[in-house]
Amino acid sequence: MSYKRLGKYASAAAISLMFAPAALAQGADFYAGKTVNIVVGFTPGGGYDQYGRLLARYIGSHIPGAPSVVVQNAPGAGSLTAVRRLDANLPKDGTAIVTFNPSLITESLTSADRVNVNFSEYGWIGSITRDFRVCYMWHATGVKDWADVANRKEVIFGATSKGTGSYVNGAILRNVFGVKLRHVIGFPGSAEQRLAIERGELDGDCGSWSSIAEDWVRDKKINTFVSFSEVKTPDMPQDVPFIGDFAKTEDQKAILAILSAAGELGRPYLVSKEVPADRLQTLRAAFDATMLDKAFLAEAEKQKMPVYPIRGAQAGDIVKRIYGFSPELIKAAGAAAD
Repeated sequence: MSYKRLGKYASAAAISLMFAPAALAQGADFYAGKTVNIVVGFTPGGGYDQYGRLLARYIGSHIPGAPSVVVQNAPGAGSLTAVRRLDANLPKDGTAIVTFNPSLITESLTSADRVNVNFSEYGWIGSITRDFRVCYMWHATGVKDWADVANRKEVIFGATSKGTGSYVNGAILRNVFGVKLRHVIGFPGSAEQRLAIERGELDGDCGSWSSIAEDWVRDKKINTFVSFSEVKTPDMPQDVPFIGDFAKTEDQKAILAILSAAGELGRPYLVSKEVPADRLQTLRAAFDATMLDKAFLAEAEKQKMPVYPIRGAQAGDIVKRIYGFSPELIKAAGAAAD
């Protein structure tokens, strides 16, 4: 993993810290003696949980007043349950931060009846990394590449629910490229899906490269057949084809653009829209500082967890862009993600 890409981020983060003294001072008065909860929308053991716990170990020292930071798991509906708690029973004072699957943002447009949430209204803290997503098959299936997958009579993948990143990636394979893929829905998180793959109940999965078990990669227990990220981290297989290379029509390219947009947010963190502006600024500044923390970066690198951060304001702009797609394209994308 390389952290050279943090250069521009480092400069921007330093500037944001320099020009926010009033917000930081008020944050110290508020956060001293408090506990900040990072609410993870999935069960323990998966990628969102790992990143959440990594952030929790360091961000507290960068929040004025040095509050305690703890992680709570609130799985359900592909992490939608955790997001909805921001408007329900979680504190709205800046002591509750939620991390969730950003594919829900796209689904709030394509399936508004199920995800009746406007993500542009929340306070965006930032994202630790964009999502580097791949699809792979378990070695025992004998499937090695895209051609093998395309010719297979049936491919069985799992998902926590419709709308999650793994489900959407699989749905694209099925509905856009004709792969005979069937989903088994209802897994609480990626940790449970991994067990099902090892038992032979599932053929493989689509997910974040950083969430794939290290021994699976090292011992060649999986065959990665396509990437949903055109950019690859150094530790990813460099010869795996990008899904966009298989798009033959403009419609296919447009659908991929819509359904992949949320992947830019990867591992995002947000707070209630009711959090006061000065506390939102305090949390953003603390997040920015954590992304530059040498100990944080060293632990992330040791755990092979990519860090390609996005600042809070940038994350908000990405969300606005997603909400700017035309109704016609959104409808077509919704059909492809079903």
